[in-house]
Amino acid sequence: MASLRLAFNTQKRTPPPLSKGLLPRYNLNKPKSLFLLNKPFSPNSTTLKIKGSSVSSALTPQLSESTLVNEEDERPLSEIWKEIQGCNDWEGLLDPMNSHLRKEIIRYGEFAQASYDSFDFDPHSKYCGSCKYRGAQFFEKLDVQGHVNYQISRYLYATSNINLPNFFQKSKLSRVWSTHANWMGYVAVTTNEEEIKRLGRRDIVVAWRGTVTYLEWIYDLKDILCVANFTNDPSIKIELGFYDLYTKKENSCKYCTFSAREQVLAEIKRLLDYYRGEEISITITGHSLGAALATLSAYDIAEMRLNYMDDGEYRTRIPITVFSFSGPRVGNLKFKERCDELGVKVLRVINVHDKVPTVPGIIANEKLQFQKYIEDNTSFPWSYAHVGVELALDHTHSPFLLPTKDLGCAHNLEAHLHLVDGYHGKGQRFCLATKRDIALVNKSCDFLRREYGVPPYWRQDENKGMVRNADGRWVLPERPRVDAHPADTAHHVEQVLKNLAGSSQMEAL
Repeated sequence: MASLRLAFNTQKRTPPPLSKGLLPRYNLNKPKSLFLLNKPFSPNSTTLKIKGSSVSSALTPQLSESTLVNEEDERPLSEIWKEIQGCNDWEGLLDPMNSHLRKEIIRYGEFAQASYDSFDFDPHSKYCGSCKYRGAQFFEKLDVQGHVNYQISRYLYATSNINLPNFFQKSKLSRVWSTHANWMGYVAVTTNEEEIKRLGRRDIVVAWRGTVTYLEWIYDLKDILCVANFTNDPSIKIELGFYDLYTKKENSCKYCTFSAREQVLAEIKRLLDYYRGEEISITITGHSLGAALATLSAYDIAEMRLNYMDDGEYRTRIPITVFSFSGPRVGNLKFKERCDELGVKVLRVINVHDKVPTVPGIIANEKLQFQKYIEDNTSFPWSYAHVGVELALDHTHSPFLLPTKDLGCAHNLEAHLHLVDGYHGKGQRFCLATKRDIALVNKSCDFLRREYGVPPYWRQDENKGMVRNADGRWVLPERPRVDAHPADTAHHVEQVLKNLAGSSQMEAL
């Protein structure tokens, strides 16, 4: 706990209320039919209006009524949300794929994708490594339908002064927004009453950014396990690179005076206090390295007992769910077992041709029969285990995608969401269920078959963000300053420690 003990002013501040103004309602009129693809087809139009959400373009197949199948779960999501969030480890929901679960996996995957689409990775920009948009405009700017029912409550930052050089993005310019920080993601919460009613609860989302460039960061991992230090059990260990990224800070940088860990714990504590007494869920998502941070932060929130709410005589446990996409292993077998004990539910969506989920722990992992014996009786330092339930997909089953050995395509998040849309169960034919736009697959890769006419790597800012000023000159406009951290962050970090101490005393009684 020493890493959390900070000498800050602990004067209590009232959490600023979140806006409860009317937001656009979530589109509940989703089609109930599925696309059953018998053979590849040619598009009948090349005119695209592309949006970053689950909508169809002119390239979406138009099939006859005989190819349409209705397999919607007619129960409202509000009645079964705990099952969809994994209270029963998704038993009976993955094979065949439940229609509510499919939509929720895609929806949370889009939260993770938003962290990529909003990230400035241009090394020629002084804002490289930051978020392009202010929180109030975040989902509107990205044009992610339905997600406008959530509101950003804070951004998350991490120091780049750790040994993951191929992960962080830095500007080549001398005058930059920050020399030490990278934007890592965000915390958001449902504020629209219609969406809360549809979901059956108020949902707090944490979305962690993965790596923007290809997989070079994976080679930075030293495969070294370190003690988690979130508990008194030294047998629980985490990969050192992930641990450093999550816990390190830089006092000379205003964005990194609090570690990513302190930022997310403080915000979760603040929101749970603010919405005390309501039905709440905590959902954490991420892709690639972001998936590792999602699993790590979910464990941390549970280990710190932040998801326990005391209301008089009753103690309620708020469910914590991770929707992980193409994530590596995070910790050892003890880490996995502790996540299970704490009730952290993790659904890992992977592509069987992707290499990232196979590391670290190539030698000793959860597939090894004697892993527990090795960890308990030897000092073998490279034993890792995946957490949670795996949903294994195969991109060769989609007739929309090119046959390729490009590992970047196999790892791509939009490709994963496309595969989720078409998956119905083991041995079932690939069928597009939600009409999710296939053009999104090529947003940041070259994976779609040529006959669909979608250019590769098509997503980019208009004129790379350049605008014409009043003098008629093209300039890169200044971005509004984003506050590094809310003023009450230190207070809520202290409250996290007090919450843990109180929970430990109650368990001892």
